[in-house]
Amino acid sequence: MGKYCFGIDVGGTSVKCGLFQTDGVLVEKWEIPTRKENSGEAILPDIAKTILDKIAERKLDKEEIDGVGIGVPGPVNERGEVPCAVNLFWGFKEVTKELTELTGLPSKAGNDANVAALGEAWKGAAAGAKNVILVTLGTGVGGGIIVDGKIVGGAHGAGGEIGHAAVDHEEKEACNCGNCGCLEQYASATGIVRVAQRTLAATDEQTVLRKFTKLSAKNVLDAFKEGDKVACDVMAQVGEMLGGTLAMFACVTDPEAIVIGGGVSKAGQPLIDCIQKYYEKYAFTACKKTPIILATLGNDAGIYGSARMVIKEV
Repeated sequence: MGKYCFGIDVGGTSVKCGLFQTDGVLVEKWEIPTRKENSGEAILPDIAKTILDKIAERKLDKEEIDGVGIGVPGPVNERGEVPCAVNLFWGFKEVTKELTELTGLPSKAGNDANVAALGEAWKGAAAGAKNVILVTLGTGVGGGIIVDGKIVGGAHGAGGEIGHAAVDHEEKEACNCGNCGCLEQYASATGIVRVAQRTLAATDEQTVLRKFTKLSAKNVLDAFKEGDKVACDVMAQVGEMLGGTLAMFACVTDPEAIVIGGGVSKAGQPLIDCIQKYYEKYAFTACKKTPIILATLGNDAGIYGSARMVIKEV
């Protein structure tokens, strides 16, 4: 195996880049802007340029580098092809083929949430675990599943799409994906606000939540931590949806740990306790005691997981 590799995490506004030693030590990290104009045609050439510049700057030999791993927001199949990545304005793209041609280095691509799960299982909250479920609670709900140390990508690259599990079959409003009743509609930052607004409309109870002209998930979570009754009711609904869904996924993969990340996870242990309570209520007996823990790598999970994908086993 070589001495180095690159981990790249492509986001909607910036591309996070990391140069790693193959033992997992992060040597340096930096960011470049994500240029989405003209259907995102500059994104991969920009990434290739920053990698080649870094190799030159540090006087590295390409022979010392195992390759480049890249996480992208969208489904990725095993050939490293993306059918479309809406947030990057990409249609069909042969990501690994193009990146390898541009850099002269081997490359591997994965869905960003799956890659983040691999990062947390390698050097994060679940370090050393071979079976892990990661859920990222942000603007949407992302998910990644690791079984036997490998990402579960599936036939269409849609493995681990926990946010689009249908959890409410009575829901009339559509999710961004076009279906109705997806977990993302309740457990994401926007979902929490939605549940709160519905709850407020259905009760006359006094609550601090009524004083906000533009309610945010942080407002709801702060009020929940302060013991506000309506906010606690909102989070009980969210916790039941999320805990119940994780219990179903645990029946399939039986993880050693379930990791919660994303912006909403900043609410910390009270949020975890709320999810754990309902998880234990619905989980299969053998899985009831699976720990639910907070992610520890934060925004670096993607670059760690991407790097891990290309490290050659010793």
